[in-house]
Amino acid sequence: MKLRTLFTVLSLLLLPLLPAPSPASDASKSELVILNWADYIDPDLISAFEKTRHVKVRVINFEDDDNRDQLLLATDGAGYDIVVINETHIPLYFSHGWLAKIGPEDVPNLKHIDQTWLDKTKNARGYSVPYFWGTLGIAYRRDLVKKAPERWSDLFLPAPEMRGHIAMLSSQREILGMALKAAGHSVNSTEHGQIDEAMKILVAQKPFVRAYQQSLLNEKSELVTGEVSMRMMFNGDALLLRKFNANIEYVVPQEGAALWVDYMTVMANAPNRKLALEFLDFINEPANAARNAAFANFATPNAAAAKLMPPEYHNNPGIYPNAKILANSELFTPLPPRALSYRNTQFAHLLQN
Repeated sequence: MKLRTLFTVLSLLLLPLLPAPSPASDASKSELVILNWADYIDPDLISAFEKTRHVKVRVINFEDDDNRDQLLLATDGAGYDIVVINETHIPLYFSHGWLAKIGPEDVPNLKHIDQTWLDKTKNARGYSVPYFWGTLGIAYRRDLVKKAPERWSDLFLPAPEMRGHIAMLSSQREILGMALKAAGHSVNSTEHGQIDEAMKILVAQKPFVRAYQQSLLNEKSELVTGEVSMRMMFNGDALLLRKFNANIEYVVPQEGAALWVDYMTVMANAPNRKLALEFLDFINEPANAARNAAFANFATPNAAAAKLMPPEYHNNPGIYPNAKILANSELFTPLPPRALSYRNTQFAHLLQN
């Protein structure tokens, strides 16, 4: 809350940096369609873009990676202008011919993106713009747990009183990846023996799990209401929920976690490709990117925007974990089809039984 309060003042000071309204064009009556996670972009920035460009922006939310993939498969990638995806999906979407090329001439504000994040995933270069990065860890209620979690085993092998009070995400990559991490293996392991070992951890944990689903990011969240005492969660989501309950804490386990990078992509068959590129440039104006980072509570890859953020943002371990934890963490990488199929099959058995 202190971070958001301080940044509210900073945001007001930076308002003049928002681009001035542009003359009405052929696209003045257009609608820009964005496929995105819920609560993952500042609605005030959406409104500002609509007013300056005289257009309508429609944001469609997906629940998880699988849901987003299904939506795009249903139309063969058509009907959307901008889609937010993670690094593991870029090669897949590229192979489908869904992604449009993006260059500095299309998005001049690409110059503000830290080269580290442009180079982090080679498959992403030229077809996406880094949006946010962060960690996957454990969110918990400090008033409802006897001991603060420190390791993944605290989530996967919890105390008896935690039965029915744990929630997990619904994606195989995240859940199985962290179980692999808990077992001392890579989150990207393709070895059947290691995957089987991780699955045994998940089977043992299942009686403690209230739900496998994405958390609501409002006052109805089960972590806010206390129905759940601990859950797997992305860092910014946990920090966002703190405004509804100050007892919510977030930790990256000592073994490290999954690092992730999300990207904004423009669809090859985007109805309004030019407008989509304008939006990518708009969202990467340093002042705008800083406002957006403060809203989402995630680390921005926009170096110029990061310089505008207050010390509380940079010193928050929930946003920027320490060097040791970062060294122990891994990015998800694309998996060979055979390994992915084996993982999906085993994980489906977990959810069905």
